[in-house]
Amino acid sequence: MNPRAKTDLYLLDLSDATWLAAPGASPEDRIEIAHLPDGAMALRNPADPNGTVLRYTAAEWSAFMNGVHDGEFDAVAPGDIS
Repeated sequence: MNPRAKTDLYLLDLSDATWLAAPGASPEDRIEIAHLPDGAMALRNPADPNGTVLRYTAAEWSAFMNGVHDGEFDAVAPGDIS
């Protein structure tokens, strides 16, 4: 990953970002994502829209999604993380 690209993600103004949430998720259980330039993604807690927004490069997001599809997180539940 290019460190400059990661730093640049945090310089983006997200005030006009379109935030998407999973349909049917209850407000207290959801997260929101927004598409950023060059395939990057942002993730936030909609209960605190002015709080911390995590930003991921396209490569980081792809690695995460591949892990989801491969079941890498299936056994993770509260208390299971070590």
